Amino acid sequence: MPERHLTQHLPGIGGTIKERVEDFLVEEIPLYAPSGSGQHTFFGIRKEGIPTFHAVRVIARALAVPPRSIGYAGHKDAQAITSQVLSVEGVRPEVVTALDLPNIRVMWAERHNKRLKIGHLRGNRFTIRVRDVDESALDPCQAILQVLERRGVPNRYGPQRFGQRGDSARLGCAIVHRDAEDFLAAFLGGPHPNESETVRSARVSYDAGDWDVALGMFPGNMVDERNALQTLIRSRGDYQQAYRTIPKRLKTFLLSAFQSALFNQVLDARLDTLDCVYLGDLAMKHPGRSVFRVEDEAVEQPRASRFEISPTGPLFGFKMMQALGVQGELEAEILGTEDLTLEDFRIGGGISAKGERRALRFQMTDPDLWYDDGVMLRFELPKGCYATTVLDEFMKVS
Repeated sequence: MPERHLTQHLPGIGGTIKERVEDFLVEEIPLYAPSGSGQHTFFGIRKEGIPTFHAVRVIARALAVPPRSIGYAGHKDAQAITSQVLSVEGVRPEVVTALDLPNIRVMWAERHNKRLKIGHLRGNRFTIRVRDVDESALDPCQAILQVLERRGVPNRYGPQRFGQRGDSARLGCAIVHRDAEDFLAAFLGGPHPNESETVRSARVSYDAGDWDVALGMFPGNMVDERNALQTLIRSRGDYQQAYRTIPKRLKTFLLSAFQSALFNQVLDARLDTLDCVYLGDLAMKHPGRSVFRVEDEAVEQPRASRFEISPTGPLFGFKMMQALGVQGELEAEILGTEDLTLEDFRIGGGISAKGERRALRFQMTDPDLWYDDGVMLRFELPKGCYATTVLDEFMKVS
């Protein structure tokens, strides 16, 4: 289903983002402050032009600890200047603040009694420049902003959720269907223009059945691909055995990408009624994440209009609460097109998805708009929400 916009009736401004790292600023909003005592050291960093996982590896190496010892609340953009909080166990704050690393600056460090974990943040503050537009773009931006403030922003998963090759959801689908051959066809084959010529050639060779040639071409840093292909060659085409070499953490991520793609389908089908709740809907309270079933539209719709509640969509899983009524029929239809049931998400081998509900919209807070060598947008988003979704409503470009 092609992606739609809540503000489809308003023209986009076009333009480009991330031409320079300083065009995209992200500041993490912590969920809590460190206590000042404990075995863990919380520390704030400001990084420039590198992804979070790379920053973690560099810091771990400098502190002589394994990367798994570094805790963080969320991943931050690479092509950006970002501020976020990390933690490390058993290292004194003064040792952390003494670090001198390229493109990473430690801003502060303080003790805490627990490790920082994924999701332990309130949200993120963004300051973004859209270049290649003139000052006249402010008027359509203001009109779009008014709609988004009143109705909310579609809580769509952005393209970064689906990987550089855009195939993460297909791989996750193969996991749910227990189709090892199809998984490996997508994982090892299918050349993509975003990849180097060497990698594309390796994938072409895999598709042609020249597995030994493909193995010789895949670079050494593509460890998971090489391990799977080596096992496939050694086992003389045992796809199940090769599939078992794929790390659990990667399978879990790919499964979540498939859930996200199905959620996006429900969202796009529900876009025109994003701020409406109906009988049988499962609605989510704001703030917080408690979910309840709508029994009376007349009672609940005023609350939705005040942004106290929002309708939800499915992250399908074997324990997920199911909507009823028209929304329930829509969700069942989308899951049925994949020839799946909720029970199919109980996969086995340590891989499964319990499922949950996700709000179909989110609210920007403290938005601001001005012009400075491009349209400048500043806003705060709750955790798990994508700035690219906001930008897409303003820009309406691929």
